[in-house]
Amino acid sequence: MGSLSVKKYSAILIVQYFILLFDICVNSFSSFAREHPTNLLVLYVIQDFCLIVGLTILLVNFFSTYIFQAGLIQLLYIHFRTTLLVCITYLVLSIILHTWHVTLHWSNPLVHNWTKGFRALYAVHRIVAVFYYYFYKRASLRIADPRFYEGSSWVEKQLSLL
Repeated sequence: MGSLSVKKYSAILIVQYFILLFDICVNSFSSFAREHPTNLLVLYVIQDFCLIVGLTILLVNFFSTYIFQAGLIQLLYIHFRTTLLVCITYLVLSIILHTWHVTLHWSNPLVHNWTKGFRALYAVHRIVAVFYYYFYKRASLRIADPRFYEGSSWVEKQLSLL
């Protein structure tokens, strides 16, 4: 990676970490906005948008690798399959949870009326969130590996294993 690409990668990494930090903060402190359902809705829409942007940035990083440009998409998929599945699962769970939460609290925002299903979804969402943070951060650091950006014996070895 040259000087310019290191600066570009650093900027992308900072944006990715900011998105993760924002997501953690919304998950931690969104209950404080429950009194005003409109604010909660806006916060959830921004969070879901940030999740989509984060996934898009990760995919753009994948697309800029030598391996992808050489048409070896399966090699990238093998290395980052879990990350992609966890990211998509977390995004879907977040959208479902946010929709359900706003629906439950729109008319009576201060009434605590969590159903058993909502409680279960909330718990699953928070558990998957931990995996999402781990795998997303790991992938954002692993994609900087120089092996993904140049043709080498490592790529040939990986192809022979397929």
